[in-house]
Amino acid sequence: MEKQKEKIPLFKSWKGWYILVLAVLLALVLFFEWITKTYA
Repeated sequence: MEKQKEKIPLFKSWKGWYILVLAVLLALVLFFEWITKTYA
């Protein structure tokens, strides 16, 4: 069996993933806050 080629990681370190996840969560919080204020 041949080894499957590993995908190239998007970030070279875990720090990049943590920053990405925190940025996405922050964006979601701001988005839902805006939706709540708009349709309140």
